[in-house]
Amino acid sequence: MIVISTDQIPGRVISKTLGIVQGSTVRGKHIGRDIAAGLKGIIGGELRGYTELMNEAREDAIARMVAEAQKLGADAILSVRLTTASVTGGAAEILAYGTAVRLDVQS
Repeated sequence: MIVISTDQIPGRVISKTLGIVQGSTVRGKHIGRDIAAGLKGIIGGELRGYTELMNEAREDAIARMVAEAQKLGADAILSVRLTTASVTGGAAEILAYGTAVRLDVQS
């Protein structure tokens, strides 16, 4: 599956647009990460626990989006975007979305 942020793929032609696909996950804070984040907040620096949490969430959201596109028989997902929204005080949603398409080789 080709997953790309552009709306075209060089050398490929879109033969069919299958529609918008999306994947999301909601992640909450973890007490161990909160303690480390609190200490980092005092001395400054990257909150690595939260960075890892968000990286995992992005990977899960993209994987779910790809699974949805595969069910439609897509070869690629174009114009992929990621967004984050706060769901509650201790949780955030990561949403990945794009356009599922079938491709042909350009002649």
